[in-house]
Amino acid sequence: MEPRISIIALGVEDLERSYLFYHQGLGFPTNNKIEDGVIFFHTSGTRLELYPLDKLAEDISPQLTWKRTGFPGITLAHNTRTRDEVDRVLQLAEKAGGKIIKPAQEVFWGGYSGYFADPDGYYWEVAWAAFWEFDKKGSLIV
Repeated sequence: MEPRISIIALGVEDLERSYLFYHQGLGFPTNNKIEDGVIFFHTSGTRLELYPLDKLAEDISPQLTWKRTGFPGITLAHNTRTRDEVDRVLQLAEKAGGKIIKPAQEVFWGGYSGYFADPDGYYWEVAWAAFWEFDKKGSLIV
């Protein structure tokens, strides 16, 4: 298997609400419309997919039900090129309907980061570090 993540699919309760949050609120580019029933956002490398939560659970198994309780043990991350951009992205997320979970602050690993939750409760870390580098496409070099 080639080590690659092609798509991260988020099961969402309200496709239109999530589409508006990511596309209009955060500016994620897409060619899809709500009527398509699935949304793919063009990001650097990996694609972010929004799909109705009940249909995603059914696709995995007809017997599967989803109960969100507490922290799901996964986060998504948006790494920025500047420290100030962390604050701008968190403000943008909040204005678009997200909830600030942890305001931006200096962190133990030497960077600056904060967390927001999207309308379905998925956690995003927005982080910057002076020692990070990005390739020509905007992907973090680690």
